Amino acid sequence: MIDRERLRAALSQERRRFEAAHPRSRELYERARRSLLGGVPMNWMMRWPGGFPLFAERGEGAHVYDVDGHRYLDLCLGDTGAMAGHAPERGVAAVIERVRGGVTFMLPTEDALWVGEELTRRFGLPLWQVALTATDANRFAIRLARLVTGRPKILVFNWCYHGSVDESFVTLDAGVAKSRPGNLGPPVDPTLTTKVVEFNDLPALEAALAPRDVACVLAEPAMTNVGIIHPEPGYHQALRELTRRTGTLLILDETHTLCAGAGGMTGRDRLDPDVLTLGKAIASGVPAAVYGVSAQVAQRIEGQIRLEESDTGGIGGTLAGNALSLAAMRATLASVLTEAAFARTIPLAERLAQGVLDVIADKRLPWIVKRLGCRVEYWFQPTPPRNGSEATAGVDAELDAYMHLAALNRGILMTPFHNMALVAPAAGAADIDLHTRVFGESVEALLA
Repeated sequence: MIDRERLRAALSQERRRFEAAHPRSRELYERARRSLLGGVPMNWMMRWPGGFPLFAERGEGAHVYDVDGHRYLDLCLGDTGAMAGHAPERGVAAVIERVRGGVTFMLPTEDALWVGEELTRRFGLPLWQVALTATDANRFAIRLARLVTGRPKILVFNWCYHGSVDESFVTLDAGVAKSRPGNLGPPVDPTLTTKVVEFNDLPALEAALAPRDVACVLAEPAMTNVGIIHPEPGYHQALRELTRRTGTLLILDETHTLCAGAGGMTGRDRLDPDVLTLGKAIASGVPAAVYGVSAQVAQRIEGQIRLEESDTGGIGGTLAGNALSLAAMRATLASVLTEAAFARTIPLAERLAQGVLDVIADKRLPWIVKRLGCRVEYWFQPTPPRNGSEATAGVDAELDAYMHLAALNRGILMTPFHNMALVAPAAGAADIDLHTRVFGESVEALLA
């Protein structure tokens, strides 16, 4: 229903508008190209539709300010890393106090005990360890799964996202596993280490686990990085039964699905993983991640890590569990990402989803909206995808770029990888209604 020539013209117009409004960002980008690979400190920062990235100056609550003086409602929130909002008061105070007293000792602090006890309360797993990123938490969990099972392989779902874990960069091509497009310099062919099946496909999962050579299934409770794909009714119960029957550990990665509530989907839906990993948002933007294990897994690990080899086993790191990360985690879990915060952000996300649905219905567009807790996404296709292949087949990169850039030019920062909006605790109804208005105007420009 979208005229492609009109879309291309509108996208070109938005790019010209962006360039004219951001001379300082462009100047800094051109300068950065002389000292930073690709002109950015981390290559994902180029995934913006304007031709060069915004340079941020500061963030406050649900808003970001760039070096050109523009203020944005931030619905990207660092692709979940800033889900607590920018510079939350309690988090800032805890970080300042901890910095004044030293940030890393390779010794535990009392904050570690509080964090471990709170994580047990929220997620149910009794024993925890701390890392710096969810990628590392997943890597360490996979190593432990191989240790206790003695099995070589893992299983992931097609088009999953678990950070930069080498084993997870595998996909299906006409039903055949192969390395993911864009997988840079893999140490080994990931099909040698990993089995991959479609999410929500129980017969494929059962067949893959039947040989009993899989140490663990690594899964998000709901897929998020190719858009929100919910598990079908009964799927998690069947996943748990199949993994137990075949002696396979179940690792749930709640890094993105923490948006479902203070205890993620594990707490909300009473899921029962052997291992749970979590990162990004739990320290108000300070690098931090955790992984927890069940009592049974802990018992199987016990005695297999020799004290004199504990620093050379590929698990942990000099800065993991540092005092600054733990202080920030304690403040965030205690005062920012609380039950009360989600009681505020989830209704706001419902309001955002309904606003988008109202525009779609008014314009009679064959598009859909998906929501998980305080995370909302809209899809330019008529039916909800049930797995990664269906999701990627529905991507419209040109329309994505236009919608992202049109929103950016009107003061809204969306996630550049897909049409995701995440609601921060500091957001309000007026912010959500601004998004609805801008979404409607952006669609109207394509149809008028």
